[in-house]
Amino acid sequence: MSQNHHHHHSHHHISGKNIGITILLNIFITIAQMIGGVLSGSVALLTDALHNFSDVISLLLSYFTNRLAKRKSTLKQTYGYKRAEILSAFINSATLIFIAIYLIIEAIDRIYHPQVVLSDLVIYFALGSIIINFISVLLLSKDAKENMNMKSAYLHLLTDVMTSIAVMIGGILMKYYEIYWMDSLLSILIALYLIYSSYQILWASTKILMQFTPEEVDVKKISEEIKSLPKIKNVHHVHFWQLNDKQLFFEAHIDMEEDIRITEFQIILNEVEEVLKKYKISHCNIQPEFQRCESSALVVEE
Repeated sequence: MSQNHHHHHSHHHISGKNIGITILLNIFITIAQMIGGVLSGSVALLTDALHNFSDVISLLLSYFTNRLAKRKSTLKQTYGYKRAEILSAFINSATLIFIAIYLIIEAIDRIYHPQVVLSDLVIYFALGSIIINFISVLLLSKDAKENMNMKSAYLHLLTDVMTSIAVMIGGILMKYYEIYWMDSLLSILIALYLIYSSYQILWASTKILMQFTPEEVDVKKISEEIKSLPKIKNVHHVHFWQLNDKQLFFEAHIDMEEDIRITEFQIILNEVEEVLKKYKISHCNIQPEFQRCESSALVVEE
């Protein structure tokens, strides 16, 4: 016999209108920067266009996976599609790291092989990218605070603003001082920041996908607190995991000190649930036992 319990959580509603506007803005600036890069001969603009294109992909993934996550559970998808957003956050952050590495390689190549470019075009197109991406950042700032997936997309846009600023500074330095290597240096620094910020989301989403115990959870402390409740002899076969960045799950076997009725266990279960509520655990699955299981270890190899 096992008992399970849910605390219902409302899913954060992402503004489809804001995402739609942001996607259109980024498609426009991607095409514009590609044209500007070809006309000016600027590799920096072409690289920034690639970064903007990754923003479009990121936003599309974020929007559709958020819609998927709202679908109801079925017999074949008992958890629904709630993991879709975490998978998207993983893909987005991993993609951003690869793009950042590509930016570094391109920047180093430009240091050794500087090219004369039409700096005026670089400045104008970079400035346009800064304005459009800054508007996009403002549109998504609210959703980014509530949702890991949207935070990943938000970071894409924020770092693209910074990249465009670097491109514009490089254009100004090329125009007035002919300091061509500064553009490459700024690109490398921004790419390193991209890797740092994206790695945090990549690692957080990886831990959820791998069902690692969340860092804020003290397994021993929670288990000991449950064990201290009346009529509970031991807690073992414990598992903690996250379904997404909001919902924390717990399951365990609980040894009872005596053979009790189901109605008595319901009272004990309510007490266990009160303990778990303090740790923001939204779902628990408890298996009561009496003189049944040989292993009393907290974590048991299945």
